[in-house]
Amino acid sequence: MSNTTYPVKEVTVSQLQQENVAVLYGGNSAEREVSLNSGRAVAEGLKRAGITVELIDTKIMTLDELKSRKIDRAFIALHGRGGEDGCVQGALEYLNIPYTGSNVLGSSLSMDKIRSKQIFKACGLPTAPFIVADKESYEPILLKKMLVDLGGRVMVKPANEGSSIGMAQASTEEQLHNALLEAFGFDNQVLLEAWIDGPEYTVAVIGTEALPTIHMKTPREFYDYEAKYQSKSTEYFCPSGLNDDDESDIKALAIKAFNATGASGWGRVDFMRNENKQWQILEINTVPGMTETSLVPKAAKVHGLNFSELVTKILQLSVKK
Repeated sequence: MSNTTYPVKEVTVSQLQQENVAVLYGGNSAEREVSLNSGRAVAEGLKRAGITVELIDTKIMTLDELKSRKIDRAFIALHGRGGEDGCVQGALEYLNIPYTGSNVLGSSLSMDKIRSKQIFKACGLPTAPFIVADKESYEPILLKKMLVDLGGRVMVKPANEGSSIGMAQASTEEQLHNALLEAFGFDNQVLLEAWIDGPEYTVAVIGTEALPTIHMKTPREFYDYEAKYQSKSTEYFCPSGLNDDDESDIKALAIKAFNATGASGWGRVDFMRNENKQWQILEINTVPGMTETSLVPKAAKVHGLNFSELVTKILQLSVKK
């Protein structure tokens, strides 16, 4: 697989200061509350850089209304369905409005946990063994084989949800059955991934550059919604404590995974490290959380970018697709 990178076009800050920028946030997804927080923080960060910003909640504004606002550029702070899966990206392309982050294809492939895992596997990138459960063909008689095939313990993930929504671990047939029923409430296809025993890390990507790795540590069973947004016991380490070789390896894998799904502009690649110290790619987030205490800003700060500089840099990369 090619490691070739290409020059990234950037808009100047002075040009951005002459434009009307919309921060799209809120929306209808299960991650609406997280998106509202991200959007407000992004808007404040851009305003500190002297950029004219209008906050637009896509739940209450139609495309016609968006067009009538004469928006020059959009910062997408929408998480989950409708904002991270290519839908709003396609709408903005139709309206000829430049936007932040990945294009339609990169967004949709990265959002879909099943398709992105299939791409990782096809590209020879390390990812945990997995199978796909289909709502239409699911039968409880399959539960035992699913567990056996994946080593006796699995992580169940809806294909198109973020923020760990709908996820659960299972090591018995009853647990797996209940987890699948819950996940099928979100998606007709569900990813079953072999359980990984080991620490979790994440790598933010801005343009073609990987930022310093963050190591997340939680006393909970896994890094779930509560650990991400509610718990006060979750710890974040950046620098992550990895040695130079491991830091270099995980960053290189993050860029390869990002390129494999066609992601671009900015985002985050999540990893775990198994008991054999092998990296396992979990997923790509093309619109990660963006409050001032979120993971990408934490990495950017260590890299030398404050929050305002970070969101401005992301906006500078929002050239027409």
